Amino acid sequence: MVTSPLQTKKNNTRIPSFSQKINTPLNKQQITVLQINLGRRCNLACTHCHVEASPKRTEELSPEVCEQLIEIIQRFEQIKTVDLTGGAPEMNYGFKSIVEAARNQEKEVIVRSNLTIFFEPGFTDLPEYFARHKLKVVASLPCYLEANVDRQRGAGVYSTSIRALQRLNELGYGTNPELVLDLVYNPALPKNENFSLTPNQQKLEKDYKAYLDEHFGIHFNRLFTITNLPVGRTKQYLQRQEILHSYVKFLESHYNANTLENLMCLNELSIDYLGNVYDCDFNQMEGLPAKMMNGETFTIAKILELNSLDLIREIQTAKYCYGCTAGCGSSCGGALV
Repeated sequence: MVTSPLQTKKNNTRIPSFSQKINTPLNKQQITVLQINLGRRCNLACTHCHVEASPKRTEELSPEVCEQLIEIIQRFEQIKTVDLTGGAPEMNYGFKSIVEAARNQEKEVIVRSNLTIFFEPGFTDLPEYFARHKLKVVASLPCYLEANVDRQRGAGVYSTSIRALQRLNELGYGTNPELVLDLVYNPALPKNENFSLTPNQQKLEKDYKAYLDEHFGIHFNRLFTITNLPVGRTKQYLQRQEILHSYVKFLESHYNANTLENLMCLNELSIDYLGNVYDCDFNQMEGLPAKMMNGETFTIAKILELNSLDLIREIQTAKYCYGCTAGCGSSCGGALV
């Protein structure tokens, strides 16, 4: 393939490292959130999935790692939130054991659900299980329109998701203050260099609520807008379209320093199914481990051995961090400013 002079010029446009951009170390605060990726097993294979999960993946938590995680949850009172993700976290080993250990310690538990899992054999009890344990549900619904959702996540996913949301509403989610239901918006992947930032979160939330209530009688608490970071399948897609460099440059050009103080990596540890520790889920997927103050990589075994969660001084960063700091910012809890 011949590269045009214009394309060569674009590819040579320098993107400063994230550490150069912020010009100061990004320091860890006290850890209050434990985000655990239970494995890559999932009933879906979404085009934007940074975890690259699918029904064909078999990687998941081991009994040994599960026991270590439960010990950490029980030992450290400073952990306020246990955030369970995947894949479909519900499909992977240890899900219910970790949920119940955390709830027994009166910690908030977030489950990041794709909703369609409720209709898979062996998982039809999940809505009632969620409600019984008062789990906070953060559910993927990348658009309120059917065609856009099915394009990203597969044919029929929208209608199944609507049924799942209606079931959660029947149990009190979205109306009972103890049963929180939040939705997640992901923009469609760009087809060319006509990039845009995520829409205004508050305005889009109103649009979601109006549409879902009018057409399906669905209620939910909050909408989170999340930027597609150039990681996993999103990165692969951008590479195939030959727009990866341009996309990262676009994110860098919209860097907003006001997002820094609210970044999710500041007070969380991201744990993989092998027990390795990362500063965030994106670093986990890119294989960029967290470093302890002595420069060693961090594991949950080290947490237990040294009896501390707060062993990281400086957060590891990369150019995809511009995705979390562009515009209004992006995190597992939506916009940052």
